[in-house]
Amino acid sequence: MITTRAPLRIPLGGGGTDLPGYACEYGGFVLSAGIDKYVYIQVNTLKVEDFVRVKYSRTERADQPQDIRHPLLREALLHTHVRGGLEISAMADIPGRTGMGSSGAFTVALLAALHTHKREQVPTQELAEEAYYVETGRARQPAGKHDHYLAAYGGLTCLEIEPSFKVRAYPLRIDVHTLEELRNSMLLFYTGIERESQDILAQQESDTQRGDAQIIQSLHAVKRLGLEIKAALEEGDLARFGNLLDEHWQMKKRRSSMMSTPDIDRWYEAGRQAGALGGKIMGAGGGGFLMFYCPAEYRWSLRERMAAEGLREMRFHFDMEGVKVLMNA
Repeated sequence: MITTRAPLRIPLGGGGTDLPGYACEYGGFVLSAGIDKYVYIQVNTLKVEDFVRVKYSRTERADQPQDIRHPLLREALLHTHVRGGLEISAMADIPGRTGMGSSGAFTVALLAALHTHKREQVPTQELAEEAYYVETGRARQPAGKHDHYLAAYGGLTCLEIEPSFKVRAYPLRIDVHTLEELRNSMLLFYTGIERESQDILAQQESDTQRGDAQIIQSLHAVKRLGLEIKAALEEGDLARFGNLLDEHWQMKKRRSSMMSTPDIDRWYEAGRQAGALGGKIMGAGGGGFLMFYCPAEYRWSLRERMAAEGLREMRFHFDMEGVKVLMNA
């Protein structure tokens, strides 16, 4: 039996500039943090059966991998040439479709398990690229490289994406005191809204590829803000980080009418009134988790205000390990 896990992530700056429509023309930059909320994959070898059984939100049994309906499971099995005689189960600490990079983490953890099953060792960057290929090249789902790289690397990681679409991944240079204060000051609240990110991402890709000037200028600004956020964190200027988050969110909302809703706008303004310096909806937008940066003296006020709005807090720590094999027995 093999068990793997890959972390979910919180984007801190530059999100959206990792999609190929923008990055392959202008280059992208993303700063993101892996957190201790995970997608888990378990692979068990069946002793006498030749079929494949997969368990996620539903259960499938197929004689051949190509008959599996779940696109990521099907394409990962076909890509790695793993056939029958397996049971694969997927679990996660939080729901999917909530803006935390769950599909990327799912694919990275799945490929890590399948390679372990085949007694193969794959370097971290190669695994991230392979997961991106399975999700976009084989399963035909719109995505950038952000989620797969953070699931593979974890930590507070910078991604520089060249116009060739090659990625340079490296850790943020942040001191221990700033890192601890950053974790304590970032609060996550679950909105209860689950949404498919594919429509939002597909719209951004389409708008970018047809040269929509407003979208492209917005992404230029988001990349600039991502680099400013990186500098603020490396300098230990957390108040500046919080204010840049607010600017980032206002810019992000201009990219798509699906990015926010009247409820999200109300919750965000309530959070600001309670003392948060800035924040944003995780991932592509439209729902999922709402994140705030809030100084210490206002955190309980923010928690009380969000609880009054019906939002539930999810506490977290940073994950510094990335994808990991937990069991291989």
